Amino acid sequence: MKKNETVVILGASDKPDRYAYLAFEGLKNRGYRVLPVHPTLKMIGDTPVFASLTDIKETVHTITLYIGPERSSAISKEILGLSPKRIIFNPGAENKALLIAAQKVGIEALDACTLVMLTINTF
Repeated sequence: MKKNETVVILGASDKPDRYAYLAFEGLKNRGYRVLPVHPTLKMIGDTPVFASLTDIKETVHTITLYIGPERSSAISKEILGLSPKRIIFNPGAENKALLIAAQKVGIEALDACTLVMLTINTF
């Protein structure tokens, strides 16, 4: 993945002790364009937060999920509708039905950890 490509963090957080926040910081610090998504946050630092996936109107390379399977199932059409090249289901966000649906339409989908992937340079 090229570092200037767009990564969506679904379930973003502005709390420094949350994994979604650590992923946000890690991705930004490595030069990725990060689009955080959270229904009530407006900003994370100096980065605007999208209220929903439907607000994103640009090409997305990766969506990294930090929401539970009930929430991701409820918005699966929006997730798949962005047509990302890849979806990462972080620990606790695993959703087998959505993973299979993504793979059926040609999206790389994997149960993995964004933080680990960044640490070992496999993101």
